[in-house]
Amino acid sequence: MPRRTKIIATLGPATDQPGVLEKMIAAGVDVVRLNFSHGKPDDHARRIDAVREAARRAGRDVGVFADLQGPKIRIEKFADGFVELEDGQPFTLDAALDESAGDRDKVGITYKELPQDVVAGDVLLLDDGLIVLQVESVEGARIRCRVQVGGRLSNNKGINRQGGGLSAPALTDKDRNDIRIAADLGVDYVAISFPRDANDVQVARDLVWDAGSRAGIIAKIERTEAVANIESIVEASDAVMIARGDLAVEIGDAELPGVQKRIIHVARDLNRVVITATQMMESMIHQPVPTRAEVMDVANAVLDGTDAVMLSAETAAGKYPVRVVEAMARVCEGAERQRIMRRSRHRIDSRFQRVDEAIAMAAMYTANHLETRAIIALTESGSTALWLSRIRSGIPIYAFTRHEATRRRVTLYRGVYPVQFDVLHADPSHVIADAVDVLLESGAVNRGDHVIVTKGDFTGVAGGTNSMKIVRVGEHRAED
Repeated sequence: MPRRTKIIATLGPATDQPGVLEKMIAAGVDVVRLNFSHGKPDDHARRIDAVREAARRAGRDVGVFADLQGPKIRIEKFADGFVELEDGQPFTLDAALDESAGDRDKVGITYKELPQDVVAGDVLLLDDGLIVLQVESVEGARIRCRVQVGGRLSNNKGINRQGGGLSAPALTDKDRNDIRIAADLGVDYVAISFPRDANDVQVARDLVWDAGSRAGIIAKIERTEAVANIESIVEASDAVMIARGDLAVEIGDAELPGVQKRIIHVARDLNRVVITATQMMESMIHQPVPTRAEVMDVANAVLDGTDAVMLSAETAAGKYPVRVVEAMARVCEGAERQRIMRRSRHRIDSRFQRVDEAIAMAAMYTANHLETRAIIALTESGSTALWLSRIRSGIPIYAFTRHEATRRRVTLYRGVYPVQFDVLHADPSHVIADAVDVLLESGAVNRGDHVIVTKGDFTGVAGGTNSMKIVRVGEHRAED
């Protein structure tokens, strides 16, 4: 069976090297990430063109998503590039300081409203929590702190408030402009950094639509407030990303495992896609093999039901971008061979509001209780394929669609594989047989296999799936 968990790879200087992108796609990359915190529009356009061409040559559909920078809550620069902070020393974050005038006693900050967001007693975490400051007082633009955990602090490191609560909006002016750029580039998803609630997600969706795009919205769960509002954020999104860097800093690393499992459960229960990200194989930035802890981390996310696992610096700037994709694929496949991955009680007691959703649930229940080789979803929007993919199963789901945008969107869905198929050009009386023939000719099914097909009475109509049929390969022409 093909690998079900999808692999996302971040593009960067390492993937720009000749031949690397093609090898990464061959190794199993399903979706690529463009990090809009770095690079210019021309860089993003060039990389998208390279992905599309490499995917075309490989005969694959590869999705693309733009990851917006979000609010830049960082320190400014030091005159010497870095300082060494000692435990117990005073240190000031100064919103009025020149951006390059930092020294051992003070440094500027990019977020000028930070002094209004903190009070004495707050704990500020810099550089992903490696430096810990306790606020002693706020005097105008200056936040007077005492170093609790010192060390080397260099330019432009991030700032988090332990427990969350910073008022910075999720979408900056740069993000709004980048949404227009992403829409013009034809990305399949746009990821929103630091949303606090469903309204932040809806604002982003409105901006994407106003830009003329129908890209899916990915909400990155990075704030304490987002965890508290997780159900409404999930419902407002097409997908959520467990962005474990900033999230762990805000909620505490001890809380992260339980929160990760809860987010995966909520997303799948609400029929949304979920991505697990950050430091999944971080050691492979410099080393040719992952650590055993990284193998366990990836495998546990797969066993919990994540749709996708994401590589960041490992592919963007690492020494082994192809090897890390191969390692990720190998670990995912190993986890998927466990029996627990084929058992599901998803929504077993639920009532369904839509006919096409009910058909999807019925098809998966049947497939899991009948020896079935494959499921074919004749789909316009990809919705049926998404619902099918919410059920744990080892059976591949093939999304047959004439729309390139739909094929690229479903590359993020667990266990779903896009297939180009134009139902409008097929004979309506033989459309099921023609679809089965595609899988038979590709070697995905063999004669004698059972295949389940979902479709609608009216071809080419989104949301019209209202029937399922079980066919036996080799007899499917007579059955159609």
